Amino acid sequence: MEEKNQKQKIENLMFISWAIAFIGTIGSLYFSEVRHYIPCELCWVQRIFMYPLAITLAIAVIRKDAKQAVYTLPLSLLGAGFSLYHYLQQKIPVIGENSGACGIIPCTHQYINWLGFITIPFLAFMAFISISLIMVWIIKTTKE
Repeated sequence: MEEKNQKQKIENLMFISWAIAFIGTIGSLYFSEVRHYIPCELCWVQRIFMYPLAITLAIAVIRKDAKQAVYTLPLSLLGAGFSLYHYLQQKIPVIGENSGACGIIPCTHQYINWLGFITIPFLAFMAFISISLIMVWIIKTTKE
């Protein structure tokens, strides 16, 4: 019975991580296609890591494949690293001033700034970190 509950918990967490990646993907498309926010270069890099997560996690959920966590974790960690760097460029002037050119839209530009700290890279960072933590837990649990 305990093993069945553990398996169900893993499946639920895989679904939650897919939902996070899916919402992140839809959110980025909303900002660019509906709100017409032009993504900067770092935003594109973050998309490169988020979009495949939505696909691979969907496959993992459908196939009930917890082993997919091993392949998903590096993508989410790399995406988190780029998101954190982008967020620091926006919020810490010394980093933003020394970041150089970032394309048509500067990477320091903040289309949104909810509550004084929630920007698009912050949202992406939270999504990547949430997925990463879930994947670490799944990997640790399935190895036991």
